[in-house]
Amino acid sequence: MPCTTILVGKDATYDGSTLMARNDDSGAGKFTVKKYVLITPEQQPRHYESVTSHIQLELPDDPMSYTCCPNVEPGTGYKSEAGINSANVAMSATETITSNPRVLGADPLVPGGLGEEDFITVILPYIKSARDGVLYTGRLLEKYGTYEMSGIGYSDADEIWYLETIGGHHWMARRVPDNAYAVIPNQLGIDYFDFEDAAGEQKNCLCSADLEEFVKNNHLDLTMDPGDAFDPRAAFGSHADSDHSYNTPRAWWMERYFNPNTFVWDGPDADFRPDSDDIPWSLVPEKKITVEDIKYVLAGHYQGTPYDPYMHHGDKSMAGAFRTIGINRTAFLGVLQMKHNGTSVEWLSFAANEFNALIPFYQHITATPAYVGDTTMDVNTNSFYWTSRLIAAMADAVDRETASIIERYQNRPMNEAHAILDACDPKIAAAADEETRVKLCMEANQKLADMAEAASQEALSQVLYTLSNKMKNAFSRSDA
Repeated sequence: MPCTTILVGKDATYDGSTLMARNDDSGAGKFTVKKYVLITPEQQPRHYESVTSHIQLELPDDPMSYTCCPNVEPGTGYKSEAGINSANVAMSATETITSNPRVLGADPLVPGGLGEEDFITVILPYIKSARDGVLYTGRLLEKYGTYEMSGIGYSDADEIWYLETIGGHHWMARRVPDNAYAVIPNQLGIDYFDFEDAAGEQKNCLCSADLEEFVKNNHLDLTMDPGDAFDPRAAFGSHADSDHSYNTPRAWWMERYFNPNTFVWDGPDADFRPDSDDIPWSLVPEKKITVEDIKYVLAGHYQGTPYDPYMHHGDKSMAGAFRTIGINRTAFLGVLQMKHNGTSVEWLSFAANEFNALIPFYQHITATPAYVGDTTMDVNTNSFYWTSRLIAAMADAVDRETASIIERYQNRPMNEAHAILDACDPKIAAAADEETRVKLCMEANQKLADMAEAASQEALSQVLYTLSNKMKNAFSRSDA
């Protein structure tokens, strides 16, 4: 799927949690319907067969429960995308990435292998840490292969790891520095890799056992001087013209937001431009990063630049030149906030991020609220997904007139969500047993869902009223 990912280490966040977030975007011309559910050990399949590649796996008999956001449409496969398991480990899969003919010729993709449809289902219920997730995935890739190039994120309360597939069976992974963030916009992104660490201490780098040999045997190392650091982007990635309109501008805009003074981002003397191939994979931000920051950048449409498709003033000749981060076909945004004290949450929004609201949900649960979990293919306003889609489609048509409505709609639920979390976190953390913790989380989640539903219904009503007044058959003379 064409997505955008941001990963934030615990020392770079406002509260010391790790933050892993991804827009799950539907393919061109599609709008994938999603829901948010809990999969219990009883519901987890023991024999797994995918729709996309028809791979069949016998899965372990000791799965943990986990949340996820699967497809609603029958016959399209699981594609569970993101979630948190009962060991307090999160996973986001996948960020579709790019490669080059040298890699894919040396290690071709495997049509009957694993891919986006499968990864959450066959990995998340069985991993006990972020690092464990990387190694578990690596073993599966080496055994079964993959049919597409993918980036996969794993996080727990201490670490975030990011894995990128290389051809059909190879892979590399880097630990996100605790004091930094990383951005990935549908492009192989890791810009530094230490083979010595991967073969030894494995502090920050992991990879398939024969990756260094694979690079040498297939002449993939493009560095000019043998003493230069290995460049994985040059070896494994792409440098197509389409990257400069579809991928690199997203990294440029996100890092421009988090590090406005670290580099020059605009003008003829810019250190990095939207079409730069050397935009860093990770940076230390100029200030600590919040959930609100992540929502803002993953709703980004190049605000404050000449490339904003919503620009209403000035020179519009470059407006819409680049693929926006927040796009009309976003299915959902998941922000996985991992904490030590049993109060980890997944913040969720559905449809286009420019116009939706982000709501958190606790993970120690036995089911998800109906407003997010009972979504069907039928359009209706009893669903957070469908209400968000309706608000976005209508507000986009009258974006100037509804700007204040959308701003209030996004801010008020966020304010109330933080108040609910602040009140519930201490109680959940201090719960004497799992039963009490689950009860508190379930009650809080229902309160959050009810709040989201009320706010969404109000926003939908206001946006509908505004758009109705703009109909072509409107006439100002009263008929009363």
